[in-house]
Amino acid sequence: MLPDPDDERNVLGGPLEPCGTDPVTGFYRDGHCTTGPDDLGRHTVCAVVSTEFLAMQRELGNDLSTPRPEYGFPGLKPGDRWCVVAVRWLQAYQAGAASGVVLAATNARALEIVPMEALRRHAVDVPDDASSLE
Repeated sequence: MLPDPDDERNVLGGPLEPCGTDPVTGFYRDGHCTTGPDDLGRHTVCAVVSTEFLAMQRELGNDLSTPRPEYGFPGLKPGDRWCVVAVRWLQAYQAGAASGVVLAATNARALEIVPMEALRRHAVDVPDDASSLE
């Protein structure tokens, strides 16, 4: 049974919003950064990928920019939204190559690996009332 995005929360404490549908992202390819027991990598951070982030991922052996039609993967380009592995995002952050993050679409489970302050520094969807980020 697949996890239901409606049952998951984002890092702000609200409902988990969609991350991306063009291309369709998520470990379960449901457009959300849902996670479950099958998702060993924890694809929980909704990233807005940049050239620098994609280059670093390629260097780490996680090529996200090359199309893989056999898996229905078109390859990512800068500006695409993609659910990335929390540890990989943290590595990029620590190396100064973090991508933007959509907080409302980033699963609360990412906080088990990535500090909220790091996500907040790269937030691209700051809510009207920023006090909820503190």
